[in-house]
Amino acid sequence: MYEKSTDELRHEIKNATDIEDFLSENDHHLLKGSLSEHLHMLLSQKKLKRADVIRGSLLGRAYVYRIFAGDKIPSRDKLIALSFGLHLSEEETQKLLKLSGNRELYARDERDALLLFALQRNRSIMDANGMLLDHGLAVLDTAKE
Repeated sequence: MYEKSTDELRHEIKNATDIEDFLSENDHHLLKGSLSEHLHMLLSQKKLKRADVIRGSLLGRAYVYRIFAGDKIPSRDKLIALSFGLHLSEEETQKLLKLSGNRELYARDERDALLLFALQRNRSIMDANGMLLDHGLAVLDTAKE
């Protein structure tokens, strides 16, 4: 299914005469649902188990289960770590960040640029953290809470 870009949606909103028409016509292009619901959908879509996500994200087991249950709101870094654990693409990671109310990865920010590079090339979180360290930047915070 074709997914409209944010710019396309913004343009349609600007030209809309009735917001209800816009919403009904673009219902499937809008971000909805909770972070927990979205994560469960991704888990199913990627055919992964939570144990796979835990291993791939370097996050603690109990912490990941609390995120999936909707009991914990993770930081931006922990969401990016989850993205690595879920093997998300750049686009899927950006959508996850938007849905959670966090800022997207920004290519002009050196740390974000390195993370984008790693995501675009399907690198592991260990590879991404290694690149961050090589450039004197903070690694992704995966400390257990």
